[in-house]
Amino acid sequence: MMKRPAPALAQRSPAPPDGSAEDEHQPVQFVAFKVNGDDFAVDIMAVREIKAWADVSSLPNMPSYVRGVLNLRGNIVPIFDLRCRFGRGVTEASRLHVVIILIARGRTIGILVDAVSDILKARASDLRALPENESEGAGFITGLLALDRRMIAILDPDRLLDQSLVAIAAQAAA
Repeated sequence: MMKRPAPALAQRSPAPPDGSAEDEHQPVQFVAFKVNGDDFAVDIMAVREIKAWADVSSLPNMPSYVRGVLNLRGNIVPIFDLRCRFGRGVTEASRLHVVIILIARGRTIGILVDAVSDILKARASDLRALPENESEGAGFITGLLALDRRMIAILDPDRLLDQSLVAIAAQAAA
């Protein structure tokens, strides 16, 4: 079996030039949230803001997980339904749902989640690689964090956007 590399963290500085592993012991913060009862988190460095759910303008011929676009202070931001993106059905969004605005592949996007649950602090060395028998949706996950008897999947925002979605985000921003 091939061993997976350690999970990458968004926008982190490289290891110190002296070659020490000091960076692995630096605290890392994550925004934790729930999707369909499961715990996920994203590196706080990718998050721009968190806002309550608001109706979005739908666009024709979009994948089912693209809910539409939101006008955020003059910027048009595509909103992705994470539950649907993970193949778990469309979210019946209510005023209790939340949109996390983040940067993915250099683009501003929003992800619809059930609720933001916490700001987590951990060390990069606390992250664990995925097991070899990963699930279908694991392509979005960079690693796992075991914290307070919970297993939290760390998402990579860049992996949420495949190449076709980069074009959608670019069109929405234009």
